[in-house]
Amino acid sequence: MSGSQLRHIAIIMDGNNRWAKQRKLSGVAGHREGVERIREVMSACQELNVEVLTLFAFSSENWKRPKREVDALMSLFQVYLKREAKDLKKRGVKLQVVGNRSQFSPALNTAIAKAEQLTNVAEAKTTLVIAADYGGRWDIAHTAAKLAEKALAGEIAPADIDEMLFTQHTALANLPDIDLLVRTGGEQRISNFVLWQAAYAELHFSPVLWPDFSGETLKNAADDFYSRQRRFGKTQEQCAEPLKQGGQHA
Repeated sequence: MSGSQLRHIAIIMDGNNRWAKQRKLSGVAGHREGVERIREVMSACQELNVEVLTLFAFSSENWKRPKREVDALMSLFQVYLKREAKDLKKRGVKLQVVGNRSQFSPALNTAIAKAEQLTNVAEAKTTLVIAADYGGRWDIAHTAAKLAEKALAGEIAPADIDEMLFTQHTALANLPDIDLLVRTGGEQRISNFVLWQAAYAELHFSPVLWPDFSGETLKNAADDFYSRQRRFGKTQEQCAEPLKQGGQHA
């Protein structure tokens, strides 16, 4: 019954450590297995005609984790970029990394830049956004600072700042708002992720740990999305006309 097409899915990939503990493996093994799920989930998004998939890979708060785990995550990220960039380009996927980046190593920042440049081609039909050293509050504060600088420079007047202008300066500018926010692993919170862009997102909390999450699990979440009525402030009667679900999983 959803009144809109599912264009943008965001996922909080939770449960890697718990998955590893259940198997008496190191936490790093859980993260390594979790990286393997990205390809399958991206394929499911393309089957569903989803334009953008945003993955919460590393939050601003994750720097507080044990150094060994942080180093392993950074290494996995770099390996993923080098290993997958050509395949993403081949599959028509543009890679975009959003977040602070200032604490990343020069080697990782170079790998990010190369992967983004390689996949930034006109024929790309899908965008994969990886949020790394990202936080929703950081994004909002960073955007406010950029607009304040423009106002001080006389480029804009304070009265010019509205929701549209603010959105155009966020980390996910020029991308559609998030329609469906999925969190895996059974927890029911959004953990400082895409606070601005998910203002009207439908929330789907899956009990499945991220390393066990599959394309089929994502399609089930999409079916859940299409079963809901999105009203955006209107009444139920105003939104009674259902969307023809051409992109829905049968």
